[in-house]
Amino acid sequence: MLKINIPEEPNWILSKLIDNGYDAYVVGGCVRDSILGNIPKDWDICTNAKPLEVKGLFAENKIVDTGLKHGTVTLVLGDGNYEVTTYRIDGEYSDGRRPNDVLFTDDLKEDLSRRDFTINAMAYNDIDGLVDYFGGESDLQNWLLRCVGLPNDRFNEDALRMLRAMRFSSTLGLVIEEETSKSIHDNFELLSKISLERISSELNKLICGLSCSTVLREYQDVISFIIPEIKPMIGFNQHNPYHIYDVWEHTLAAILVSPQDLEIRLAILFHDIGKPKSYSCPTGIGHFYKHHLYSEEIAKDVLRRMKYDNKTIDNVCKLVYNHSVPMVNTRRSVKRMLAVVDDLFDKLLQVKICDMSAQSPMSIAKKKKVLENIQQIYQDVLKEKDCFTLKNLNVNGDDLISIGYNAGKEIGIMLNRLLELVINEKLNNTKEELLEFARVTIK
Repeated sequence: MLKINIPEEPNWILSKLIDNGYDAYVVGGCVRDSILGNIPKDWDICTNAKPLEVKGLFAENKIVDTGLKHGTVTLVLGDGNYEVTTYRIDGEYSDGRRPNDVLFTDDLKEDLSRRDFTINAMAYNDIDGLVDYFGGESDLQNWLLRCVGLPNDRFNEDALRMLRAMRFSSTLGLVIEEETSKSIHDNFELLSKISLERISSELNKLICGLSCSTVLREYQDVISFIIPEIKPMIGFNQHNPYHIYDVWEHTLAAILVSPQDLEIRLAILFHDIGKPKSYSCPTGIGHFYKHHLYSEEIAKDVLRRMKYDNKTIDNVCKLVYNHSVPMVNTRRSVKRMLAVVDDLFDKLLQVKICDMSAQSPMSIAKKKKVLENIQQIYQDVLKEKDCFTLKNLNVNGDDLISIGYNAGKEIGIMLNRLLELVINEKLNNTKEELLEFARVTIK
């Protein structure tokens, strides 16, 4: 019999419920992840105890009424939050997100039958072992993702489940079962009912999965419904000897070899999104002059629309804009780029490497060598603590005021000029030399 090692705190909750005459199981993602050999992030519990009975039983513990209407009581034990939810039957989903009402039940099977996918509809305790009415364990063994019941019903209840299916396929490497997949292609417009914040949250997880490229290719109709700006990329022939893929396939090939970092993957997703808008072909060879400008503009619009935080928007847009800005393997060139992107330099190099790796083989070897040399120069600059930003400069505003500069705009202008001279190796980054230049330059 399958044995799941349940941590002390959720196991204590189970034991207390069972010792007091109730049914109780860990359920959902924690069971799925345990079977896969992964460490669960959350341990959720289902029980036939009603919410007020749960609250009474754990009255001495900290309780948060997170979803009392829908049968959920959250227990706070140590640093962990544990959701304890009463078996329930869901009512109608009029908003495409949550049931209007729920009916509590004593039947575990009825509770599990309302869940999205078979792999999330399994329950477990040490007494009964694995409770699996819908074949979730078998589906996991066959790397299959399948809805509980009819896919159309599940997706009409909550359209976000379609993106969850794509996310599980991307992160767990599961193949979406044929009927479930067809239902996603048939029903993705239901996503218009879902808030952009919820969509972005699922997209972030999807895009960081190992199988992200495969999923985005299979469900390009879904992703281009969420982000319509992607649609022109699909099938757009670049007519350029340095490229062997259309714009969309080039993007997917670049994502395939990229680190599982959200900012890097978002930057790669958007890095060429401006190419269709910038395309010209006067001599039979495609050109995309200033496509990085259009790509940055589109990326900013999309990320703002999808409610990303300002830091993510700024970082992704900076990576998108600079992905095609030329760099040569010299110390000056590296420091000039460091002055622009600072601590994003590592990520920018990754974006450039992935972009290069998805181009024509005829251009890869030479570009790869240049990028390797740039990486080494970057490491040397860091090791030797070279100056490439104002915070590394060995003078500041107070120093300039002390030699006669007025507080205000002229200080910023001079500091940036000194930084440029240091980066271009026209001045050494010593306080004496910098102040001497500033002193003789003062008006």
